[in-house]
Amino acid sequence: MERNELAWWLRLVLTPGIGNASARKLLAAFGLPAQVFTQSIGNLREVLSTAQAQALQTEPAGFAEALDTTWNWLQADLQRRRVWVLGDEAYPQTLLNTEDPPLMLYALGHEAALVPGALDGLPCVAIVGSRNPTPQGASNAREFGQALAQAGLTVVSGLALGVDGAAHQGALEGAGSAQIATIAVVGTGLDRVYPKQNATLARHIAFHGLLLSEYPLGTPPLAANFPQRNRIISGLSLGTLVVEAAMQSGSLITARMALEQGKEVFAIPGSIHSTQSRGCHALIKQGAKLVESAQDVMEELGAYRANLNRTCVPLERDLLDAETHLPPAQRALVNALGFEPCSLDALQARTGMETANLQAELMSLELQGWLLRLPGGNFQRQVQG
Repeated sequence: MERNELAWWLRLVLTPGIGNASARKLLAAFGLPAQVFTQSIGNLREVLSTAQAQALQTEPAGFAEALDTTWNWLQADLQRRRVWVLGDEAYPQTLLNTEDPPLMLYALGHEAALVPGALDGLPCVAIVGSRNPTPQGASNAREFGQALAQAGLTVVSGLALGVDGAAHQGALEGAGSAQIATIAVVGTGLDRVYPKQNATLARHIAFHGLLLSEYPLGTPPLAANFPQRNRIISGLSLGTLVVEAAMQSGSLITARMALEQGKEVFAIPGSIHSTQSRGCHALIKQGAKLVESAQDVMEELGAYRANLNRTCVPLERDLLDAETHLPPAQRALVNALGFEPCSLDALQARTGMETANLQAELMSLELQGWLLRLPGGNFQRQVQG
């Protein structure tokens, strides 16, 4: 993209009062942004309100600085940085078919993900969920991300703490060297990483996948941006998997957007006592597909089987075989524990073990990786890889 072309698009996006819908009306009426800004205020008022037409007559505050920042950002790494606009051959076609496609997309990533057409037909699955998942929820997100990537899918998520980060990490671990492992759609400018705890993860994604944002460089983590970016996460994907979600959560917004886009929605069930499971249970009641393994997701995406490696393994692979190698007392304790958080008193009631023996066996199982010790004196079984 030439600097002059970038300038016109950036000015259109930065003009106060001109959102995506109004900008698309202008483009439909007058053509490219360069033509929009040659129109008289009378012509503009035939498409927009008087206030909007007047706003287009004045250069937005901070525009020159934003243009310099964006141009310099692009020039600093031409191989791995792009700005895509509506109509570009590299603009993802799947987003063009959504109700509110972004006017501009900033992209940072592997060269293979940036060539025209790279994202068209790319089999993607979104994995979303709580920022504060249970240990098992985080493990599930990572396991599903890894298994789906091993099967040839690209995992899309939002780079948030919790489920998002675990899903990205799993995809990076499971993807082949030539594969676009994962796409992170963020709610800030691409010159920032939010949250800071995921800075290392973001760097890995930039080299083995793709970071995307519709927000200009320098945009801070504004609360309103994160629900808005969710339509891009679902729009890029064949389906959306919700790992854990409370009833009021951004993950359910993503699931709703996926349904509105005609995409599949999957949900992992959990304990009826866990607030983090209620969102998933609500989705299942509304018709989302209940899934217990990555294979379940693959089977629902049957139309794409020919393009995918069908050798992905179930989430609880070899679990029963692994249990047979435990001493009888520990095997009975693992079975009594189940996969939901459980207190010491509850375990003692289930097993009838003496407190000292029970605590010793729990310590042994914890050291072997069979369980996690949770806050509040609870324990939770771990899936064995």
